[in-house]
Amino acid sequence: MRLRRAPVAWERQRPTWRAARPALIAGALKRAQARPSGNWYVVGASRDLRPDRPLARTVDGHEVVLWRDARGRPVAGPGVCPHLGAPLRDSPVRCGTLVCHWHGLALDGTPSAGWEPWPAHDDGVLLWVRLDDAGGEEPTGRPPVPARPAAAGALAAVYTGTGVCEPDDVVANRLDPWHGAWFHPYSFVDLTVVDTPGPREEEDAFTVDVSFKVAGRFVVPVRAVFTAPGPRTVVMRITDGEGEGSVVETHATPLGRDALGRPRTAVVEAVVATSERPGFTVARRAAPLLRPAIRYAAGRLWRDDLAYAERRWALRSTGRFPG
Repeated sequence: MRLRRAPVAWERQRPTWRAARPALIAGALKRAQARPSGNWYVVGASRDLRPDRPLARTVDGHEVVLWRDARGRPVAGPGVCPHLGAPLRDSPVRCGTLVCHWHGLALDGTPSAGWEPWPAHDDGVLLWVRLDDAGGEEPTGRPPVPARPAAAGALAAVYTGTGVCEPDDVVANRLDPWHGAWFHPYSFVDLTVVDTPGPREEEDAFTVDVSFKVAGRFVVPVRAVFTAPGPRTVVMRITDGEGEGSVVETHATPLGRDALGRPRTAVVEAVVATSERPGFTVARRAAPLLRPAIRYAAGRLWRDDLAYAERRWALRSTGRFPG
């Protein structure tokens, strides 16, 4: 933690609009869209899937239901009962079997009565489901989970929000690090983008020096690198400073259209924090108390960033987007 000895007022900070070139952001987004995902979609936090009840999500218009089998492994499949269409999200789980509450059809995760499972994966922080019909890519056996700090020495929390936009709008927001200190002055100050990707780089990397605000003029300066390893994922990794090695994974999952025909997208963001400081062990023990605070901080940022993404989609959908 440091004290900003010569803080600059918000309106007097260096403008970043010239550096935030639309073509640079659009190029990075296009290359991200071309990277494979194996048809895997993030659907929520691992902690949200409990042994006694299912978890329901909609992915690209597909009703998805997930639950844990008798061994605790995630099972996923259509959320519509093949018998008469009951919503399986409302059905209980008994000893690893999902029992339809309309007529008692029991599903243990294997094909049954016309119900076919979809591949699912629990990486310890996030839940994934593979939807080949939605993705249309060459499927892979496992999802492309980004490298993270070892679970034994990390503190993880997951935020989920939704907005009227498409996944591309969420990814484009994260590939614009220049807006941070202007759009989020309550969290970021002294932001400088020190390196940007070239047009042919395999892994688009935006390197940023920024200070996180703590209280008053007290800040924590870090260096962070943003990469887009897939079409719906952006990873921020702290490479220098407090919390070196910590990551923030932002996953954008298409939900489908709302009643007005507008696209809706879920933002599932995993914060996986680590530190070599001795006090971090105490912080990890206090994880149940800290996770709500981390989710609150992420939600505050995404209140603004979803407005950014929604505005981008609104302009794109009406042919008014200037980028």
